[in-house]
Amino acid sequence: MSFDVLPFIETKRDGGEHAPGEMKAFVEALQTGKVKDYQVSAWLMAAFLRGLSPEERRCLTECLADSGRRMELPPSMASVDKHSTGGVGDKTTLVLVPLVASCGVPVAKLSGRGLGFTGGTVDKLEAIPGMRTHLEMSVFRSQVERIGCAVSGHSAELAPAEGKLYALRDVTGTVPSKDLITTSIVSKKIAGGARSFVYDVKWGNGALMERFEEAEELARLLVDLSRSLGHPSRALLTSMEQPLGQWVGNAAEVREAVTILQGGGPASTREVCLALGGEMLCLAGAVPTPEEGERVCGASLAKGNALEKFRQLLEAQGGDPRVADTPEALLPLAEDSLSLAAAGEGWLASIPTRRLGEAVRRLGGGRLTQTDTVDPGVALRLHRNIGDPVSPGEPLATLYGRDKARLEETRRALEGTFEISPRPVEPVRWVRRRLG
Repeated sequence: MSFDVLPFIETKRDGGEHAPGEMKAFVEALQTGKVKDYQVSAWLMAAFLRGLSPEERRCLTECLADSGRRMELPPSMASVDKHSTGGVGDKTTLVLVPLVASCGVPVAKLSGRGLGFTGGTVDKLEAIPGMRTHLEMSVFRSQVERIGCAVSGHSAELAPAEGKLYALRDVTGTVPSKDLITTSIVSKKIAGGARSFVYDVKWGNGALMERFEEAEELARLLVDLSRSLGHPSRALLTSMEQPLGQWVGNAAEVREAVTILQGGGPASTREVCLALGGEMLCLAGAVPTPEEGERVCGASLAKGNALEKFRQLLEAQGGDPRVADTPEALLPLAEDSLSLAAAGEGWLASIPTRRLGEAVRRLGGGRLTQTDTVDPGVALRLHRNIGDPVSPGEPLATLYGRDKARLEETRRALEGTFEISPRPVEPVRWVRRRLG
């Protein structure tokens, strides 16, 4: 019997719940093109307004994960994956993949490109000379087995029906649906083959979820859904009230990640990476507690094991291994720069994180259209953090680009957007809550 999409749409429109068989038939019809885009769009809006039940989320996620091939890793491999909901200056994947692998836990990491004002791991990796960022599934698997880690862009073979849904969500105003966000993320994680997941759910003015309560709800949905499908999961709620670390921009963020792997780097980036790494080791069963996991990760950084694993990752995927030693020599920044100065005296109270991410994007460090070419040398350096004392005329941030007129225009647009308080301000608390 052929699938009749109209009653399916009406059920959700009227607040009803789909049976598992109906959801499966819908995804199959979506995959084969037997339902029209406008019909799928109507259902997406109904789901956005009415929501999905836990059983509907579970069934939709499984169907999306099964719409293509699933990455098959050996059952004995306790592989773990990490997903971030996106932020400005979030270069944690570049650190975590080699760090966790150096502690004996395999990491099979599927990553994406930048989305809007948030950066993407694939774009950052492409700043590295020669680096292959899209691996065939067989190559991906064998690399994880051989050196313990691999990073690749998402394959069209994995959860293709989810890709179709996402493309329509992007043009129908239904992207913010937590139910649809959750099924999208978890279906791709399951298709990627890892056994367990750690979710880095960000909140603040530089995150997709600005309110902490919204981010916490999304984190709970991600953990609960993953567990219901047999994948142990944890979530950290981390701040995006200011960019993570000192640098924003593709080449610049690789450089900062290397400084962390070398045992240095900004305290904020190190703190978030150690917290996520500790959770990943604990989930994989390598340590009894996340705190012990953080200690093991810290020791790996101190001994140089994580840096050596990063070098192996570079060599395996065609990247220049010298990036692990002298990243500044191989990852130059754009030659022109302008600084943003403090307008008064006091303590830095707030940073326009989203606007800074947009600034880097518009200077060429991201895409305004799908066909845009990313300039890896465009960057922003943050000189002061929330809570730091500042003086009039002191540089708060520096922009790097290749067009002096655009740099000046961007600098003027950002003038006065850093809030300065006459009274001391508490610094950012990077890890606010752990779930699971």
